[in-house]
Amino acid sequence: MSEWWTYSLSDFLMFSARTYYRQFALLNRDLWPLQLVALAAGAVILACMLRKRQNGARIVFALLAAAWAWVGWAYHLQRYADINTAAPYFAAGFFVQAAMLAWIARRPREPSGRDETGPVLLLVLALLYPALTQLDGHDWWQAEVVGFAPDPTAVATMSALLYWRAPRLLWAIPVLWCLASSATLRELHAARAGLPASLALLALAMTFRRLKLRR
Repeated sequence: MSEWWTYSLSDFLMFSARTYYRQFALLNRDLWPLQLVALAAGAVILACMLRKRQNGARIVFALLAAAWAWVGWAYHLQRYADINTAAPYFAAGFFVQAAMLAWIARRPREPSGRDETGPVLLLVLALLYPALTQLDGHDWWQAEVVGFAPDPTAVATMSALLYWRAPRLLWAIPVLWCLASSATLRELHAARAGLPASLALLALAMTFRRLKLRR
C-alpha cells in the first residue's frame, strides 16, 4: 500500500471534466429561468455599490446569504454529490457561510470610503462569469451563474466583503473554496483553472493594501 503523501488530487477525483460540467447543465436546465432571478439579484448588489443606498449592506449580505444557502443545497447536495463524495462537506461550509452572512446582514455597515473600483470590478467579473463558458468550449447550458454556481458566488461575496470592510472571519470560506476550485479545475485541465484562485488572491491583496493605508 502506497504512503498517503504519495497521492495527488487527481487520485481522488473520480470524474472527468465532461462529467463535472454536465452537473451545471443539469442544474441550469432543471431550474431555468430562475437564473434570471439570480442575475437580477446580482444587479441589485451592483446598484447598492454604485448608488451607496441606505441599508445597502443589509440588502447585499441578505442576498448573498440566500445565494450561499441555495448553492449549498441546489448544487452541492443535489448535483455535485452525485459525482464527488466531498460535496456534502462543501455544502456544510456553504451553509455556515450563509449563516454568517445572514448574521452580518442584521448589522448596518458603511462602505470603506476609499477607492471602490476594485470591489465593483470583482462583482462585474462575477456577473460576467457565464461568458467564460466559451473559453472551455462548452455550451451556454453549462454556464456558471452567480447565485447558482459556487465560483462566481464566492467572487461576488469577496467583492462585498471588501467593499463594506466585513470581519476577516467571513473571508475564510470564500477564499478556501476558490483555492480548492482552482485545484480541481487544474486537475481537469480546464482552460480557466487559475481564475478562482487568482481572483481570491487579488481580493486579499486589495484588502491588505487598505489595511496598510489605514495605518
